[in-house]
Amino acid sequence: MSDKTKYEIEFVIQSSPQLLYQYLSTPSGLSEWFADNVNSRGEMFTFIWDGAEEEAKLLKRKSDEFVRFAWVDNEDDSFFEMRIIVDEITKDVSLFIIDFAEEDEIEEAKMLWQNQVTDLKQVLGSN
Repeated sequence: MSDKTKYEIEFVIQSSPQLLYQYLSTPSGLSEWFADNVNSRGEMFTFIWDGAEEEAKLLKRKSDEFVRFAWVDNEDDSFFEMRIIVDEITKDVSLFIIDFAEEDEIEEAKMLWQNQVTDLKQVLGSN
């Protein structure tokens, strides 16, 4: 079993929590920015990139707040979570990512998330 390290990153997104949640929780929304194509059967989601498939199970979700997935082929308890945070005072919306990676791959993993979220912002029309 590999010991992965938990890391967190936050992105400010100019979007309503309701709209953002659709892009985080539905196959059609996720295929707009996260993967080339996404299919789901119940709680099982298949993510496709350049013909390669990865399966993830939807562990938890709360409407307009967060989704948590675990890769099926993982041998540890790691997961990735996309959480929507709304600042109570400014009403700014942030996307908070919780993920796990090998210690020497964390910077690379963060860059991958930055690239993905840049695509998400373009789809949303957020700067």
